Amino acid sequence: MTESRKSTANVTPLRPTRPCPECKRPSQREHYPFCSARCRNIDLSRWLTGAYVLPAVESADDSDDKQE
Repeated sequence: MTESRKSTANVTPLRPTRPCPECKRPSQREHYPFCSARCRNIDLSRWLTGAYVLPAVESADDSDDKQE
């Protein structure tokens, strides 16, 4: 093994390995936080079809009863 390969073999990963939110397998660097393109696409599909929704909160400034 060359010296450059030895030094890169012991590099600490930038992100810790976490379980995939879809299937719970270990995540892969190229698909983080998912384990594969399949799981990443499943999650994207849920966002695009409206299965995931961020709650909307109306503020007091947005009321239709503006008193001037």
